[in-house]
Amino acid sequence: MKKISDFTVLRAFRSVNYTLYFIGRAVSQFGTWMQRTAVVWVVYSITHSAFLLGITIFAEQFPSFLFSIFGGVAADRYDRYKVIKLTQITSMIQAILLAALVITGHTIVWAILVLSVILGIINAFDVPARQALVHDVVADQADLPNALSLTTATASLAQLLGPALAGIVLSAFGAGVCFLLNAASFGAVIISLLLMKLPVHQPKKSEKKIITEFAEGFSYLKKTPDIGMVILMLAIISLFVLPYNTVIPIFAKVIFKGNASTFGYITSFIGVGAVSGTIFLASRKPGTHLRRILFVSTILMGIGLIGFSQITNFPIAMLFAILTGFDAIAQFTVSNIIVQSESASQMRGRVISILLMAIFGMMPLGSVVIGAVSEHIGAPTTVLVQGIISLVVALGFANFLTKRKQQSPVVEEIAI
Repeated sequence: MKKISDFTVLRAFRSVNYTLYFIGRAVSQFGTWMQRTAVVWVVYSITHSAFLLGITIFAEQFPSFLFSIFGGVAADRYDRYKVIKLTQITSMIQAILLAALVITGHTIVWAILVLSVILGIINAFDVPARQALVHDVVADQADLPNALSLTTATASLAQLLGPALAGIVLSAFGAGVCFLLNAASFGAVIISLLLMKLPVHQPKKSEKKIITEFAEGFSYLKKTPDIGMVILMLAIISLFVLPYNTVIPIFAKVIFKGNASTFGYITSFIGVGAVSGTIFLASRKPGTHLRRILFVSTILMGIGLIGFSQITNFPIAMLFAILTGFDAIAQFTVSNIIVQSESASQMRGRVISILLMAIFGMMPLGSVVIGAVSEHIGAPTTVLVQGIISLVVALGFANFLTKRKQQSPVVEEIAI
């Protein structure tokens, strides 16, 4: 009988701690996507406003940008294990409060926005610590590339199935049950953390101020432009292109004449592409030119968005949705692998937080812009323009992305 170590794609599971981490995160990711789907559907059902859809996404993500300075430093300075336990407990409370609002009939938009802001602040501390914890739970660092790919695959699978399940639950039981299921999912993470056996945390003494430590992260990026340029490109894509999901409810209800289930299906087809993209990245051969993958995926994402925006036939439009999801996942996955593999260990938490700033800072701003613009020119035209912008960005960074970089041993290892 073959052992886990005999399967290259599963070799990270040789570590018990990583297996526990993976299971807890997988359950939590499903709950997260169910809640996200339910929140935007509830807001749109109440307001029928594309602008408020953008505000809803802004309310959750922008606080993560504002507080990511503290989250990144906390991931490098404090015990990540304890930080994550605290964020999971507070996230569970937030989901329970959302459920209470809906179940008791007090579904007020401003209250949902306030709770979204609270979740955004929590995520500012949770995500950098959770990303950096992967290095701590993998017993053999040679398995780290595989662990990162599997972790991304979890998120992609959750993006595929979570919204579809949310659509079914929304239609059958309502948003309150979606929020309760998400609250329960955080319990899985807490249990997995309690079962882990990690070395005793050694506190890092630092007399520097938090702002000073975070500024060192930007200074480090100036000295390593190969990482800095990747983050800059992701920031631009996050501002102008990735917020296409802001207007997906409009496509579901207006363009395709559907309901909550239709919204869930569209998001799930995008998830199909995301899962396919993750499998492709996980199976890449040694020495793969990651930046070239980023270049090609940006072009194909533009084509996917242009096609999706102009096709009114649902099955055909879903083919372009799959293409969009395939290439959208590459934006974060490839950038994340480059950042985590090429950054120095003592700077990793801060560099990851800057990477997350490029997402959590730009995407919510983009969501507000996209929501406002779509109210004036319509959702299809807005997504068409986003596709064109993706093509322009790819061409603008073409020289940097297609130039072969001399890889360090760590980067060669990450490409295995």
